[in-house]
Amino acid sequence: MAGHVDGFEVPLHRSLTEPILMGGAPRSIAIVNGTVAAAVGIGLQLWIGGLVFWIAGHALAVWGAKADPQFVEVFSRHLKHRTFLEA
Repeated sequence: MAGHVDGFEVPLHRSLTEPILMGGAPRSIAIVNGTVAAAVGIGLQLWIGGLVFWIAGHALAVWGAKADPQFVEVFSRHLKHRTFLEA
């Protein structure tokens, strides 16, 4: 069964297989990063600190998404498992 089988193909949009990114960063990370940066910039009136936090956080999220678009899910699953298994 190594060949192509007629009648078993379906058109599939890329949006169904690719993760949702905002500016190259995962959507959840981009929203949290922007919210925290806005809280620092507006709430604490540290405009430069908020801007630096946003740029650094977004750059790290984009870097992680380029390496693995699902790095957030992988990292959260990594935190749930033990570091070693007993024999």
